[in-house]
Amino acid sequence: MLTLIQRVTSASVTVDGDTLGAIGPGLLALVGVEPGDGDAQVERMTQRLLGYRVFADEQGRMNRSLADSGGGLLLVSQFTLAADTRSGMRPGFSTAAAPEDAERVFSQLLASCRKSHPPGVETGRFGAHMVVSLVNDGPVTFLLKA
Repeated sequence: MLTLIQRVTSASVTVDGDTLGAIGPGLLALVGVEPGDGDAQVERMTQRLLGYRVFADEQGRMNRSLADSGGGLLLVSQFTLAADTRSGMRPGFSTAAAPEDAERVFSQLLASCRKSHPPGVETGRFGAHMVVSLVNDGPVTFLLKA
């Protein structure tokens, strides 16, 4: 499982003109599911999303996590993160999980994060063409692997 996180002051996801999920300060997480991902990856990614220290403390150092800050989390499925881009001029998607497997794992991650982060977890719609808007804070962007 690959997850690109961005610290944001705000983010939202829209499908067909309807806003499905929106947060204020927090993390936007674009999630790519790979073949073989399952319970262990969901548990590890939940811990990393909520515990990764990317928010400033009183001294301005990145020592606070999403759980510490109480910010929002916007989870967006993005199979293109799992693409094979090592050669050629076109991505290959054989390195991404099959859609039915990816949807199951993504749904598990969403449920796990919602259970563990009461301040709020928002999402888009799996498999839909989504428009994601964000205001990156920093900019701060990291690629997490589980």
